[in-house]
Amino acid sequence: MNIKRILAIFEKDIKDFFKNTSLVIMPVVPILLALFYSVLFDDFIPLFTVFIIIGMVFAGVTSYCIMIMMAEEKEKNTLRTLMMSPASFLDIIVGKSLVAIVMTLLTLMISVVLLDVYDVFNLQVIIGSVLLLLFFIFLGIGIGLFAKSIAATSFYIMPIIFIFGFSPMFDVFGLAEGHLVNVIFDALPVSLLMQASDEGTWMPLIFITIWVVVAYLFAFYSYQKNKSDD
Repeated sequence: MNIKRILAIFEKDIKDFFKNTSLVIMPVVPILLALFYSVLFDDFIPLFTVFIIIGMVFAGVTSYCIMIMMAEEKEKNTLRTLMMSPASFLDIIVGKSLVAIVMTLLTLMISVVLLDVYDVFNLQVIIGSVLLLLFFIFLGIGIGLFAKSIAATSFYIMPIIFIFGFSPMFDVFGLAEGHLVNVIFDALPVSLLMQASDEGTWMPLIFITIWVVVAYLFAFYSYQKNKSDD
């Protein structure tokens, strides 16, 4: 990795971030939602509610942020220049991800403070959150490179938020244990992280790691496809 190249990409992206209204708004949404839940549940905040907020942060901030930035590079035809530059795949991924990581951490910390739910963050959840961050970064990169335009990313972000971000919510629908819907959504990364917090076990992290590998392969495939198309 070349630190100078990474920082140069980061410097450009942080300026672009604050110029884009839709990107600036996304971190505000989970913070307002956390504030709402902290008032609604004064004494006890349900575990699934905490992880809906966490899922919203990762899906709505991490993925959407990197997705928009990659799609913008592609639409403005600056992606080819970036790919043909001396910067490696890792340089580009790290550089483009730094803004998403910074905004994710800030949003997550503010949300957790508002909810006052520090006890859910055991060792498994901390490690799982890092894995989750990687998953949503790779997912965002892959979709950003896959999307035909910036406008198309709006079509993709909603399923990501509702399927991946809000997956813990499906536990409250009262479906029978072992129901296909529950089985599917319990196997999604944010639900697995909630299981790690609730049960204090390591097995969910193994499955989250598999999700990370799949997302990385998707991101790498999308990157190589764009590079060969150019």
